[in-house]
Amino acid sequence: MYYGSSTIIYFKDNFVKATEASIDIYSQSLHYGYAVFEGIRSYHTDQGTVIFKAKEHYERLCYSAQVMGIPFSVSVEELIDITYELLQKNEFTDAYIRPVILCSPNMSLSKGKESYLAITAWEWTNGYLSNQMRVMTSSYRRPNPSGFKINAKVSGHYVNSILACQEAKDQGFDEALLLDIDGYVAEGPGANVFFEKEGVLYTPAVGNILPGITRATLLELCDELNITVVEKKIRPEEIRGADSAFYCGTAAEVVALESLDNIPFQKRWEESLGAILQQAYKAKVLQKEYTREMTEA
Repeated sequence: MYYGSSTIIYFKDNFVKATEASIDIYSQSLHYGYAVFEGIRSYHTDQGTVIFKAKEHYERLCYSAQVMGIPFSVSVEELIDITYELLQKNEFTDAYIRPVILCSPNMSLSKGKESYLAITAWEWTNGYLSNQMRVMTSSYRRPNPSGFKINAKVSGHYVNSILACQEAKDQGFDEALLLDIDGYVAEGPGANVFFEKEGVLYTPAVGNILPGITRATLLELCDELNITVVEKKIRPEEIRGADSAFYCGTAAEVVALESLDNIPFQKRWEESLGAILQQAYKAKVLQKEYTREMTEA
């Protein structure tokens, strides 16, 4: 699914075949999840292949390494250049890009002494989530911000996401919704959440979430489209039975939710604010003009 015999990746300062790359069995990243990563999308546009929000993603990658104490010195500009070259070598246009900063061998529980960069990519035209998802409130909570750097995109954090996602699937749902340590809505296992009520969008405030780059883009679009958004602490009962709701993330883009805990959302998706943003986001990544009137037509 992700690579073949001719796939090229960037690994330890070189472009190599994916089948020839290997990591050290004593890496801190393998044993402790001590690594940071990003998920980035590229799109085929009228201007050629464009990596969407490349600067913002790579700034967050460098920030994640910094706050986790992982030494890393490649600049954002170099990272962007490497990634475009990687896409070109693989002849990818619509692709998912996964850079990860891995740590050297170290079995002690101390900060990283050395790191190295890997960037992989594979063709991607559809999100990993499908529209009209049935979601359940997970019994797993989002990691406590007093115990983790939750605004960094850290590999080890996603064990929590796997547990929540698998719990939901085992119970017949498509996806999970995680609460924070205080019982307020946080996010999906790999996406931020919005819901609509009486013509207003609501989304959890920062503090207990990973503030996504797609989330930030949607907030910008709401401002441009005169859609009111409120960021606040949200109880799960406020979402159940709301007019509409959606998840958003780089891989998923904007994905409609059908129900939460078997309570359906009230509006037809096509009539929701989320549907307007879904179309506007698609236009944005393709660098096309859009207006609210166009998206409602």
